[in-house]
Amino acid sequence: MIITNIENIPGKRIVEHYGLVSGSTIRAKHIGRDLMAGLKNIIGGELKGYTELLQESRAQAIQRMRASAEQLGANAIINVRFSTSSVAQGAAELYVYGTAVRYE
Repeated sequence: MIITNIENIPGKRIVEHYGLVSGSTIRAKHIGRDLMAGLKNIIGGELKGYTELLQESRAQAIQRMRASAEQLGANAIINVRFSTSSVAQGAAELYVYGTAVRYE
């Protein structure tokens, strides 16, 4: 399945439009990651634990969006966008959405 953030698929013709599909995940911070993040805030550097958490979250949300598109019969998702929001203290939602289409 092609997943892209542009409005079309170069060299392909969109023949069916299925509408909006989305996927999300809500993740909470991990106490071990928080301790390391606190130290990194003092000495500087990448917060690798949070980087990994966000990468895992994005992958899971994309997989859920992809599954929704496949159920509709789509073979591509265009105009993909990501959004995040805080849902509780220490927890955030990562949301991904796009337009499910079929191309030839």
